[in-house]
Amino acid sequence: MKTVGRSLELFFSDGDPTGMLTAEIFNWTGHVLYAPRTRIREAMARKESSYTGVYLLLGEVNGRSRVYVGEAEDIAHRIRSHDVEKEWWDRAVLVVSSANSLNKAHVKYLESRLVEEAFSVGNAELDNRNTPTRSSLAEAATANMEAFLENTLLVLPALRVDVFLRRTRKTQQVAEAAVPGDPIFELTSKKHHLSATARLSDGDFVVLKGSDARASWEGAEGANYRHLHQQLLDSGVLRLEGDKAVFVENYAFSSPSAAAAAVLGRTSNGTIEWQVQGQLVSYKAWEAAQLKETA
Repeated sequence: MKTVGRSLELFFSDGDPTGMLTAEIFNWTGHVLYAPRTRIREAMARKESSYTGVYLLLGEVNGRSRVYVGEAEDIAHRIRSHDVEKEWWDRAVLVVSSANSLNKAHVKYLESRLVEEAFSVGNAELDNRNTPTRSSLAEAATANMEAFLENTLLVLPALRVDVFLRRTRKTQQVAEAAVPGDPIFELTSKKHHLSATARLSDGDFVVLKGSDARASWEGAEGANYRHLHQQLLDSGVLRLEGDKAVFVENYAFSSPSAAAAAVLGRTSNGTIEWQVQGQLVSYKAWEAAQLKETA
């Protein structure tokens, strides 16, 4: 089935792209409010903050993303208590219905499902101690909340919230989303006996299942991708086998350099390291040729 485009409206309420903003999808009753902690006072003064809904507190602890998922009949009241109890978060996201039509049972269901998704994806540590019990809803209400959840998960990445962004890909999914004629890319290291393959799929650079990687991070401690490498090990995407690690699933990276860093265990220019399989043509040269063709 062909994917249908969706219209997302972002509104920067204070005119600052790094500040508070709202997000809505055409023909969806949901309303999402994003605010950095420095603007939390203004966010809690907005009327939607007193609605019934779910909320996320986001931040980092020791370089690792952390999230807390909660629900409340008055979100502003609940977040005010978190402002004292939890020090680590620096962003908040509120998800409500624009008409305040969600009830307690609805948001308890959504809270439970969001925690399940966060645990399943493994992109961040959860500050929740356990998975909340799903509220019991009628069949129609359950279907409505699943549709509401689907739209919520569609909006969040547009707000730079990637906690629920699933990076693992099924092999058939990778193949179907690839552009016909695009090559397989490879990265090898004779010194460390590594061989990895990847391909472009749906705008992501996907390292394919069975590819090798370093067993540990060997680059600078403060490097941007150090925590990504550890996350892949912690989540089980990378499995240790002897003196190296192996991708047990296809994994989508945001760039060739992120993928190269995960494979080599150090910061790397992926546009140079990755080459068209069987050819001495770098990803950078291949990309330049594609752009020249379109011109």
